Amino acid sequence: MIIISLTNCPYALRGELTRWFFEVDTNLYVGKHSARIREKIWERITTNIKTGQAIMVYPTNNEQGFDYRVWGSTWQPIDYDGIKLMLRPHPGEIQMDDKTIKRGKSKAERRLETKRFAKNKRNIRSLPDTYIVIDIETTGLSVNTNEIIEIGAIKVIDRVSVDTFQSIIRTKTNIPPEIEELTGITKQIISINGCDINEAIREFKTFVGELPLISHNIGFDMGFLRKAYEECEYSLPTNICIDTLRLSKMLVDDPIDYKLGTLLEYFCIEHIRLHRVIGDCEATQLLFEKLRAIIQGDVESKVIESDENS
Repeated sequence: MIIISLTNCPYALRGELTRWFFEVDTNLYVGKHSARIREKIWERITTNIKTGQAIMVYPTNNEQGFDYRVWGSTWQPIDYDGIKLMLRPHPGEIQMDDKTIKRGKSKAERRLETKRFAKNKRNIRSLPDTYIVIDIETTGLSVNTNEIIEIGAIKVIDRVSVDTFQSIIRTKTNIPPEIEELTGITKQIISINGCDINEAIREFKTFVGELPLISHNIGFDMGFLRKAYEECEYSLPTNICIDTLRLSKMLVDDPIDYKLGTLLEYFCIEHIRLHRVIGDCEATQLLFEKLRAIIQGDVESKVIESDENS
């Protein structure tokens, strides 16, 4: 059984969901579908809900017997010793002119937070030493109307880069001028170096294999990749996915924002040319290793320090 709850949902999306679910109450939907259909429906929801909020709850084979997805909510899922919980917004967060202002955390709050991170050994162990960093460039933000123009990946074995993959893809539509300016990928470059999407996805699929995938805001990348896999008639990827954006929000609470470029500056990581796939992959790898160091080193040392001062 799948349960979906929506808030501020566009009428068009409500109408589409009624084709697949029973609407048992306003914006509350219940139905039973395969995992593949469920993932496609969730993709449609997150693409079309705009500024609304969505929650999907569905059965799965874990200790709790269910799992859930959240989109656009201030409540966020967290893993606590293998149990998935919902983290309520911090009471110090205040909404003012559509901007969130955070007060500093007290020593007691920081002690509790670092103890939770240290106690959650499963999350610490789950960070892989061998993985694939991925990135894509697209003609826009919509999975339904825009296309991938470049796919890139770096293969990391035992935390050392050993190989790269890069493919420019021919598009069915013209590249918007702002995307050409942002990425430097022009119609001429695509006409000379571009390949068919089927070829690119086939080679990308072979390159990544079943290794964990890491990206900054990986939900965006995987949304486009899942669509491309489906169009090329490949089974959807089942790789473990790790999001450096989410990790950064868990571990760092005072950057201006959580864009990749901002975090590079925050951690004093030497800037690499962004908005081309290999540059973004290299930057994401450096950020991931910095976040790993915080989890495995700084957090544990803070816990020890906090215990000594308590």
